[in-house]
Amino acid sequence: MNLMVPKFDGRKLLPAGAAADVRHEKGLKQAMRHLVGSVSVVTAGVGESRTGATVTTAHSLAVDPETMVVSINLSSSTWPIIRRFGHYCVNLLAADQQAVADLFAGRGGVKGADRYLGADWTTLETGAGVLVGALASIDCEVEHIVERHSHALVFGAVKAVATAEGMDALVYSHGRYGRFAHPD
Repeated sequence: MNLMVPKFDGRKLLPAGAAADVRHEKGLKQAMRHLVGSVSVVTAGVGESRTGATVTTAHSLAVDPETMVVSINLSSSTWPIIRRFGHYCVNLLAADQQAVADLFAGRGGVKGADRYLGADWTTLETGAGVLVGALASIDCEVEHIVERHSHALVFGAVKAVATAEGMDALVYSHGRYGRFAHPD
């Protein structure tokens, strides 16, 4: 199959009269600020080895078999714990859980198991932390890892799921938190 694709000129996407800023350096980072992402806390470890990270890069890969994928920075304190324990839990945050998102994002300098203070936690099958009151918690066993540049894509077989209803989702865009409410 031979596809003919016209040469792309990003300036053609701009409305008439708009200033063109078609640079490459840091262009992706700037462009991705426009993406509205669901905020999740990825947890891993047990006991004093517990830690976690706030992410907007947690996604379902497949429903048969049920598989999740998260992107974790290789310099994150969460990365070696996921490798060591072979599990993680994706906790999709409700709009009123911004304080938890901030803790797990490292705001205030809180690290490791201390990030779990001030919220209620439980576990499902793997032992990774499940946030009580989250919109959903998806407990995963690590299946496959792909390291690329600064991040690892961690594929997880879903072992257990807990869900809640009737709450707005915490979202993130342009460096700010927001709320997504489902229409009734």
